[in-house]
Amino acid sequence: MPHTIPRKGRHSKHPENNPGFHDSASFHKAAAIDVLNQILEHELAGVLLYTRSSLVVFGPQRRSLVQWMHEQANEALGHARKVGELITHYGELPSLAIAPTPETHEFETEPLLRRLLDHEIVTLDLYRQLLAIAKDGSVLLEEFARAMVQTEELHAGEIQKMLRPAEHPAHA
Repeated sequence: MPHTIPRKGRHSKHPENNPGFHDSASFHKAAAIDVLNQILEHELAGVLLYTRSSLVVFGPQRRSLVQWMHEQANEALGHARKVGELITHYGELPSLAIAPTPETHEFETEPLLRRLLDHEIVTLDLYRQLLAIAKDGSVLLEEFARAMVQTEELHAGEIQKMLRPAEHPAHA
């Protein structure tokens, strides 16, 4: 059950006085908040996962991979902040949890990238769940989820390209 932010002052039943009010019967706020909190937890786990991976990656592409992983960690933190803002927009409290990131003891580049890809796919699925909940119910959440699905699809695609053998793209 999501935690609601306590409100001070008058409690009004009027829509214009309630942040995040929706009159659409198809919008399921509790379900949206649940998925938003799961996304928040996964984005924060992404910060940890990308940061940790950047510390243990070695080999000839270390420098470029470290830079890319740092960028991804920063982007995941930005996503987490946006998600947290949406949760509070709807009068709820963001989760303090972080999705589990079990230790794999895999430090080779390919297994690290596969683990990052797995993480991106889970996060992408959560954004797709949010899109399904918000569709035709909340323009704000629907547009946010749609943009994030696009972003996460690009992230997954980039990692998939990194995992391909170095050959001509037409033969891949």
